[in-house]
Amino acid sequence: MNEKKVMLSGVKPSGDLTLGSYLGAIRNWAARADKFDCYYFMADLHTITVRHDPAALRRRTLEQLAQYIACGLDPEKNTLFVQSHVHQHAELGWVLNCYAMFGELSRMTQFKDKSAKNAENINGGLFTYPCLMAADILLYQPDVVPVGEDQKQHVELARNIVQRFNGIYGDVFKMPEPYVPKVGARVMNLVSPTSKMSKSDDSNTGRVLLMDDPTVIMKQFKRAITDSDTERCVRYAPDEKPGVANLMQIYAAATGRSFDEIEREFDGQGYGAFKTAVGEAVVELLRPIQEEARRIMADKAYLEGVYRAGAEKASRVAEKTLRKVYKKVGFLAR
Repeated sequence: MNEKKVMLSGVKPSGDLTLGSYLGAIRNWAARADKFDCYYFMADLHTITVRHDPAALRRRTLEQLAQYIACGLDPEKNTLFVQSHVHQHAELGWVLNCYAMFGELSRMTQFKDKSAKNAENINGGLFTYPCLMAADILLYQPDVVPVGEDQKQHVELARNIVQRFNGIYGDVFKMPEPYVPKVGARVMNLVSPTSKMSKSDDSNTGRVLLMDDPTVIMKQFKRAITDSDTERCVRYAPDEKPGVANLMQIYAAATGRSFDEIEREFDGQGYGAFKTAVGEAVVELLRPIQEEARRIMADKAYLEGVYRAGAEKASRVAEKTLRKVYKKVGFLAR
């Protein structure tokens, strides 16, 4: 019997999960548990590269774990853990700092974006965090790393480090492959459809959070930007009609309908009817997730059991990789 391939991904608990997080990533993770040995973590070490509220970080870490489970990530089938509970992440991150080039790190798009937004706090961690992200990946020797389109650059950096490190020391790390799901992979902001829907947006306008009240969700979709077309309004033309294309992506992901089916369904109807239908589909999609997340959050003992067991398993696997790396670079064994 062949061993399962390994899949890994993590999300910073720096805010509430969005509809984009669910449709673009988390829902796809749950469906792959039978095919892959899956590791998913709350990337709290990455959260402190910007100023933050410590109490809110602790609360959001637990909320995110509860929401992961509510979204279908069964702790019996997936390894769920908190990044800071597995010390090997930080240790390998330092080693990989020494095998990433300054030029590579300075070209990272997210460093430029975050530096512009946090001009008063451009710290070393913000610059070198792609090395920690590479460590997050490489510790578990994954075959597949599910990423959004905007994260592919980080996997490419990890691949460059693998090539460089293995070139010096032999076959230490497995070469990870990025995987970008097609439908729903990149849910855009509802009022700025050329920008990704993000939990870090300064304004709540244009984004839908996983735990939003149904009335809030409907209001957000009714405000969604479309265009001034009056005939054949609902058709998939992303360059010409980015707002409509985004709504069609969301509706397709929420209902399973194809773009052709959606165009036929709303033929002759205006944007009002379409936006209402998209909102209602999202409300129904999220309702059972919200109910389950609230139930899980109320059971702190259960959550603690999940993250402790997850960290224990993750640490065992991570330690094997770290020992191999330490031996290769010449560190004296304890």
